Amino acid sequence: MPTLEERLKKFNSNRVPEMVQRKYQAMAQNMFRFYRGTCHLFYEDLHKIKGFPKSPPAWICGDLHLENFGSYKSDNRLVYFDLNDFDEAILAPALWEVVRLTTSIILAFEILKIDKQKAAKMAQLFVKSYAATLAAGKAYYIERKTAKGIIQTFLTAVGKRKAKSLLDRRAIIKKHISRIKIDNKKHFEIDSILKRELTLLMEHWLYHNHDGPFNYRVADVAFRLAGTGSVGVKRYIFLLESTRREQDYLLVDMKQSMESSLKPFVKFTQPDWQSHAERVVSVQRRMQNIPPALLSIVEFRGESYLIQELQYEKDSIDFNLIRDRYRDIYKVIDDMAILTASSQLRSSGRQGSAIADALIAFGSDNSWQEEVLRYSREYATKTKIYFREFKRLYKQGVFST
Repeated sequence: MPTLEERLKKFNSNRVPEMVQRKYQAMAQNMFRFYRGTCHLFYEDLHKIKGFPKSPPAWICGDLHLENFGSYKSDNRLVYFDLNDFDEAILAPALWEVVRLTTSIILAFEILKIDKQKAAKMAQLFVKSYAATLAAGKAYYIERKTAKGIIQTFLTAVGKRKAKSLLDRRAIIKKHISRIKIDNKKHFEIDSILKRELTLLMEHWLYHNHDGPFNYRVADVAFRLAGTGSVGVKRYIFLLESTRREQDYLLVDMKQSMESSLKPFVKFTQPDWQSHAERVVSVQRRMQNIPPALLSIVEFRGESYLIQELQYEKDSIDFNLIRDRYRDIYKVIDDMAILTASSQLRSSGRQGSAIADALIAFGSDNSWQEEVLRYSREYATKTKIYFREFKRLYKQGVFST
């Protein structure tokens, strides 16, 4: 049996080494950050459980946790609240998505020092609302006009943000200077050869791809660091400048797509995707009601990448702000459950996923619910053990080489 050290190092061995060090640093902050950064451990363990309830095949984002819901601006320029990370997307048992999320509730609420009983009730709420939405057989979506409670407040605030505020945080725009801010925390300088190649790639995409914006050119490009689980993959931020309008800029994210960490453990036959980026984009488009702006794929140096308009990094619900507001937390968790079930209904009957009738029947059967909750509690405890061991090894410098 491989040790925790061996499992972590093996998984991260094909990432950018200096960025993997930053990933380990983030994972050492608390057990929820550790959980976010170790999706592969979760499924390595889950697939071995013989008594875990069976569920229909469904398209899942694969790494669903409380911070992988958030807002984004879509192609129709409306702001939606939905599942928003599909790097691990794959055809898998529907309940794998659910148990990943309910475990995250228990871990995150402990970090927030929210009562354990409330955490248990919220995990139970998620399971029941997910099942009820499946049983009803109708997919829902949330945008500002359909949102309620804290999410409505959240989306209203997001909708009022100006593009310039994001631009001011990420770029320096002066009369004769347009470039990315290099802070060596989120943005890093790249060498001139790589910069030239990326510039040519992006300008080719802008000119030839119908998903791209019209009449823009590349003003600058830099390496970008964001997230936790994906830290270490190659990722770039582009500053695009309009060729028609003065002081008109766009920020675009280009992120390397790698094989889903669930792939070794899923028995369902997967489509023959042309690239990992095609998998991510295809599943995202079918699971979300409306995809984010500029969502597209490119190939660079023999590797596939996902392109989309850069979104605000903090556009996820900050539970610290509502930790003592039980009613608000209740509504957020309920909405997350509804959106999870809706994403599976919306993508039903596609390339091997169960048809809606099968999902409806599964949602109507409550025999699996308690087992999912029990496993979530047990795995939260196991994650704490993993985290303590990781912290011990991290302090010893085991992960610094």
